[in-house]
Amino acid sequence: MFASTCRCWTYRSTIPNNSRVETRRLRLLVELARLGSMREVAEEMGLTTSTVSQQLAILARDAGTALVEPQGRRVRLTPAGRRLAEHGVTILAAVEAARLDLDPGAEPAGSLRVAGFATAIRRSLLPVQRLLSVGHRDVRLLIREHEPFEAFALLDSDDIDLALTYDYNLAPAGFESRYETRRLWSAPWGLGVPAGTAAADAWPRDWIVNSRNTADEDVVRTLAALSGHEPRVVHRCDSLELVQDLIVAGLGVALLPMDMPGRPGIDLLPLTAPAVDLRGYAVTRRGRSAWPPLALVLSLL
Repeated sequence: MFASTCRCWTYRSTIPNNSRVETRRLRLLVELARLGSMREVAEEMGLTTSTVSQQLAILARDAGTALVEPQGRRVRLTPAGRRLAEHGVTILAAVEAARLDLDPGAEPAGSLRVAGFATAIRRSLLPVQRLLSVGHRDVRLLIREHEPFEAFALLDSDDIDLALTYDYNLAPAGFESRYETRRLWSAPWGLGVPAGTAAADAWPRDWIVNSRNTADEDVVRTLAALSGHEPRVVHRCDSLELVQDLIVAGLGVALLPMDMPGRPGIDLLPLTAPAVDLRGYAVTRRGRSAWPPLALVLSLL
């Protein structure tokens, strides 16, 4: 939605050497910095490779300096090209914000595409859906379950409008400047072990970690290092229900949320010194949070 709209804008911005840069061409440079290939930029933007090359050549002429240079059979950005691409992220976000500000009082309406991990969808998004169904029926949520790295890729490709992601206090995520990030909540996690297992006996056992994200494995290895152990990571799965099944079957131990309902066959031991907290976030592309449906959902979250 946003990408196609931005391509229609012809806002021009003056740069220090008095040349003028079109945002449509600037977007091609920003995408080249992200994707690293003119062919991939052409596929992403629905253009031909030759068109991308021609437009970047015009952009270089307008900027008064070379922006790309050959690297084997591919191209790479020059130092000036990298600098302009960095400025381009801010410029394009400002243009998008300006477009949205043309109608700041618009009644929220439309489909909001959200990707998030299962816990955040259940804990944060489904209560929002109930509120929307009562007071804002013109806003529709389109929900996809994804791990954070997958959600960030979908944000970058403009396939979603909002990402619900997470990190741990012992494995903090670094959010890039092109994102706007809001902390939603924090929840303590503990150690799930077969019933009757003492905490001291957990380390020699096999460990179960996520199959699509390394954050919890990073936490496990940090805890192990602090206690002088080396964890034996054997099983990988991203369904907490399946993790519990493996624990009950005696196949290993794992990190689990402390607020998870108790299950026969599992003892949930609190972790202290250090504590382990999972932190949920709402993440959007910079400059887009003023879009009325997105602004509404963010306020409800």
